[in-house]
Amino acid sequence: MPAGRRALLAAPLLAAPLLAMAARRAAAQACRGTVHLTIDTGWGREAEAIAAILRRRGVRATLFLADEPTFRGDRTLDEAWAPFWRARAAEGHNFASHTWRHWYFRGDAGPGQTRYVNRTGPGQETLTQAALCAELARPTDRLRQFAPEAEVLPLWRAPGGRTTPGALAMAAACGLRHQGWTANGFWGDELDSTAHPNAELARHAIATTRPGEVVVMHWGVRSRRDPLANVLDEIIAGIQARGLCFAPLPATGA
Repeated sequence: MPAGRRALLAAPLLAAPLLAMAARRAAAQACRGTVHLTIDTGWGREAEAIAAILRRRGVRATLFLADEPTFRGDRTLDEAWAPFWRARAAEGHNFASHTWRHWYFRGDAGPGQTRYVNRTGPGQETLTQAALCAELARPTDRLRQFAPEAEVLPLWRAPGGRTTPGALAMAAACGLRHQGWTANGFWGDELDSTAHPNAELARHAIATTRPGEVVVMHWGVRSRRDPLANVLDEIIAGIQARGLCFAPLPATGA
């Protein structure tokens, strides 16, 4: 084949990677900062609606897993929820631990021991190093049964964000770093919707979310009558219109 003919045939093959690289550079230049959306399990009532909004807006998040009661009368890590978690893994969301029982840490009981208390009913326990590691590993081990391909980060989040020095040190010994949320990262989905209506929360979230923010929300909150999910599309669109991009947390946290 003549050299000129070979060059013409090779040109599209060479151009494709260059065009893709240019597109990535343009996207990076258009992005004025990154926001990390994180979602805790919660009540699950708006889970499918929230997932559809994220998919439509091209938003990937980090999902913190715990085995909590849901609006369906089951629990978030029951087999019936396996299709939901598999779909999220396939969409490119990554995952981390939110503890198995979603109890609260309430002070340390001595070296290598921390108190773990059920805030919604009877039950408390003093966790040793091994017991804490097991409590933190169990939700992500369960996820891997549903979605072996899911990306699981070496991060965890204490319920309510409440930690103790002992719990943090013991979790670090399990290989997990605690990940909270930032000052403007609470969008208010747990607040009373009469006192804090959605329009107010949407305006505040759009105006105050900054580059580097770690945002926390839930797949539905039982006590909120007008779910934040009803304005989530507006919030994400408004933040994206400000030039901010969404990305999951890196393995090192933020």
